[in-house]
Amino acid sequence: MATDPFLQRFTLTMHVNSMSGCSSSTELFPDTGYAGRRNIYQAAKEKVYVVGQYDARVIDSQNCRTSLSEFRSLDRDVIFVGSFDQDEAKHWRYFPAAQRPELPFEKR
Repeated sequence: MATDPFLQRFTLTMHVNSMSGCSSSTELFPDTGYAGRRNIYQAAKEKVYVVGQYDARVIDSQNCRTSLSEFRSLDRDVIFVGSFDQDEAKHWRYFPAAQRPELPFEKR
């Protein structure tokens, strides 16, 4: 089994809405054992990366298309924007880069 059977499991869904009016939704890798943090990066060509411990999504902000991507295919020249994570009270929220620096993911 890939995950501990006694850990809580949360399904994470990402909803994208652009200023141009398009929208889309996609399921992310499940959050088991508080591994759900997602770092957000601004990339070239109006792309946004949503990177988690086990998955990476690329959002084309022109048409709100979201696609699963391999980590090795992501550009390295990106700007850290912030992250979605749990705060001290275990509430899910957004932390802008100015409030909290980029946190690396654990190597497994």
